[in-house]
Amino acid sequence: MAVLGSAVRPQRGGVRQRSGDVRPSSSAPVRDAFAALPLRTALPLAVIGGLLFALSFPSPGWWFLAYPAMACMLLAAMGQRARRAAWLGYVAGAAFWLPAISWAGRYLGPVPWLALALFEAAYFALGAVAIALAYRWVGRVSRSVAWRVWVLPAVVAGLWTGREWFSGSWPYEGFAWGRVGLSQSQGPFTHLAAYVGVLGVTFVVVYCVAVALSLVLVVPEDPGAVLRAPIRVATAGLLVAAVLAVPAWPTPTDGTIRIEAVQGNGPAGYFDGAQPGEVLNAQVAATEVGAKGVDLVVWPEASAEYDPRVQPVIADALDTVVESVGAPIVAGAITQTASGVLHNTSFVWTADGWQSSYDKKRPVPFGEYVPDRWFFSKLAPSLIGLLQRDYTPGTKPNVLDVAGIKAGIAICFDIVDDGLTTDMARGGAQVILAQTNNADFDGTDENLQQLEIARLRAVETGRSLVNISTVGASQVIDPTGRTIDRVPAYTATSMITDVPLGTGTTPATVASGSVTLVVALGSLLALLACAPWGRRRSTAARG
Repeated sequence: MAVLGSAVRPQRGGVRQRSGDVRPSSSAPVRDAFAALPLRTALPLAVIGGLLFALSFPSPGWWFLAYPAMACMLLAAMGQRARRAAWLGYVAGAAFWLPAISWAGRYLGPVPWLALALFEAAYFALGAVAIALAYRWVGRVSRSVAWRVWVLPAVVAGLWTGREWFSGSWPYEGFAWGRVGLSQSQGPFTHLAAYVGVLGVTFVVVYCVAVALSLVLVVPEDPGAVLRAPIRVATAGLLVAAVLAVPAWPTPTDGTIRIEAVQGNGPAGYFDGAQPGEVLNAQVAATEVGAKGVDLVVWPEASAEYDPRVQPVIADALDTVVESVGAPIVAGAITQTASGVLHNTSFVWTADGWQSSYDKKRPVPFGEYVPDRWFFSKLAPSLIGLLQRDYTPGTKPNVLDVAGIKAGIAICFDIVDDGLTTDMARGGAQVILAQTNNADFDGTDENLQQLEIARLRAVETGRSLVNISTVGASQVIDPTGRTIDRVPAYTATSMITDVPLGTGTTPATVASGSVTLVVALGSLLALLACAPWGRRRSTAARG
């Protein structure tokens, strides 16, 4: 890596001074190891990084590719001027998002897919600018090996984490798909989600990669301070080993509940053209009524279709299931208030009828409602016209009392929301019921990607999770992230599982949100504190 390190040759005195640079106080100064790569090298690295990152998600779900992906994207942005860093970040983002969410064009065609992918790529551009500036500004505050190997990567990882938090929060409450942490549901760092949450796993992965890059690139000029290759490798290995040595957070349980989760495989897609009652009938037919000792039946999102309080035929079907199984049922339906407000609802139905309900708090923008419809109808009237119904976000708690326990409820897109996950844990949920309808994306990777998000939520909360879909992928996941039951996708069937009930509290559900905010804002403030403009003004004033 001597070529990279020699991009800026030292003048007499050991370090080339640029406007805004501070002379190092370290006894072992280093060359400008983070000099920008030429475009002919940086551009392919950005593309390769984005593509490798996409491959780390299902499918194929090769989680280990996230590490070289991060290395490629960091190298591409490293030391670049803001405009070039933005374009390189945008290219990397497009190379990632276009294949990663190709399922977004499954029914509505390429326009929504391209619009979402290219919009989300803009966040990669924003993050690349921040990271490029970090390598230029923070890296020059001190040229000591320790500063550049340990401190600078922390700022870089914090900026990447902050970018993921921002893109998952804005606009319209964001799109929290495609995070680095979400690619690690099957990796060696999965257990860390219980300590630091999904965004915390992002920070750990990016930090380890950034440290490894610094160990390769930072070359002290003092011959007596050279870090030889074996020492570099050993240092990187010790960092990874230290992270892996963190024990899994204990996940105490107290008893089990026998749940029958039913995957009806009915025509539940938006454009399936199902007749009223077809999805409901498919769920009823797939429910095993002869099973012994079932405590609770769980159906997927919108599986009962309409509100049983106003549709007697649906109420009769639910009564039949409850009587036959001898257990209450948690099902989903589209409900409407007296004022005409629509909700995507999960409800508890017992022998005495409707008991309680939760209304989805994170309806999908441009899927379940159209934000600023007046504006987007002018841009794409034919597409927006296909979405006739607008669901309103709910306000009820996402923990319901059912069958003598507390169940956390996540309806489809709710599962990506960090805050809703925390609300379930703090609300005393002993198990999480993740109800979803993936029929609009059958034959794509969307259902597999959502399943892995659910897996991390189980680890993050220390709770078993029942991921039940209309068509798949339906699995029961224990608090360690291990699958303990599953059924084949696109098959009408059910799984009856003794599901452990969680009792403990994880650090992630207590403080991960605050830690993420501190890390993100701290990194941004560190970047701004190291900016050269203040030093330039003071130098000009003295002159």
